[in-house]
Amino acid sequence: MDHYTYLIVGGGMTAAAAVKGIRQADPKGTIGLIGAETHPPYKRPPLSKGLWKGKPLESIWLQAERQGVVLHLGRTVQTLDPPRKQVTDDQGTVYSYDKLLMSTGGKPRRLPFGGDEIIYFRTLDDYQQLRALTERGQRFAVIGGGFIGSEIAAALAMNGKEVVMAFPDAGIGSRMFPPDLVAFLNDYYRQKGVEIRAGEEVVGLEMRNGRAVLTLRGADSSAEHRLEADGAVAGIGIEPNVDLARAAGLKVENGIIVDASLRTSAPDIFAAGDVASFANPALGMRLRVEHEDNANTMGRMAGQAMAGQAVSYEHLPFFYSDLFELGYEAVGQVDSRLETVADWKEPNREGVVYYVRDGRVRGVLLWNVWEQVDAARRLIAEPGPFRPEDLKGRLPA
Repeated sequence: MDHYTYLIVGGGMTAAAAVKGIRQADPKGTIGLIGAETHPPYKRPPLSKGLWKGKPLESIWLQAERQGVVLHLGRTVQTLDPPRKQVTDDQGTVYSYDKLLMSTGGKPRRLPFGGDEIIYFRTLDDYQQLRALTERGQRFAVIGGGFIGSEIAAALAMNGKEVVMAFPDAGIGSRMFPPDLVAFLNDYYRQKGVEIRAGEEVVGLEMRNGRAVLTLRGADSSAEHRLEADGAVAGIGIEPNVDLARAAGLKVENGIIVDASLRTSAPDIFAAGDVASFANPALGMRLRVEHEDNANTMGRMAGQAMAGQAVSYEHLPFFYSDLFELGYEAVGQVDSRLETVADWKEPNREGVVYYVRDGRVRGVLLWNVWEQVDAARRLIAEPGPFRPEDLKGRLPA
């Protein structure tokens, strides 16, 4: 049986950040990492951003193995036994630990058809599969108009591919952005050569002569349409990997529940990253965040906590995206169901959108506006109340 002072279940960015956190506090304790992928930890954002703009593949590696960690890759933990402080992987190997981190991430939501013919874009293997398809195909279908769908569609179009985006919502990013910005994005993508099939749900996919034939149905009609593509990519969200934690008796509710020190309901077990549900004092609610800043910051602090340092995770994570020549950073609740107050320097090109509920700012979208994330965090922490006119010019565009 392998025994580690610190055992990490999961092999992503959160795990790599945890290794750094551990090493900051404990240079000598043994660290084991069990990851389902065969690759060592790597940066995930470049898979839909920088790698399509010419950045080398070598730039994604996080070099966790250089920090005295033993990697057990291509393995999935099947059982967790908190009283005995042991886990067992899918090859029957048993590991024991003093402290354990659950950084199991999430798995992509899948459609009930298409099987492996649809690339549910999330991992390095998914990127390499899509890259290989682009070398021999020209037309691609992107299913989903959210965070991943919008990035992949832009990446493919910038690489000279014909792209069709299909999604049941009114437009690109409609769950995050106000309606006028959504309408602008639809037109903007069309100007970039992307065919937008808004309000159409993909309800089937079959392969014919090596090509994907997708069946689309309008949201307000039973009429069906078909389109052909050389490949289909889906970005329709993820579900947190909580089955292992739930089976072990950890408290789970939209993620693994952690306290401010990132401890779970079980002694000596911590959780961080996509899978962790944490209380944020600025918003006064629990969050589960699936973005890079949260993975890196929460992972590092979880590692420090495992190694005995006192931590209090009060960080409000931000996220960012690149959409052709446009880009944004966002923090807090960026939810189109909230009241929005837009302060445009140039309409839909540069400005700040505030998301408000009951006179308090709950989220801030910095659209082609940079270096204002910390100011946005401070604004969200303020009790208000704010009127729309109070927010005009509050953060410089």
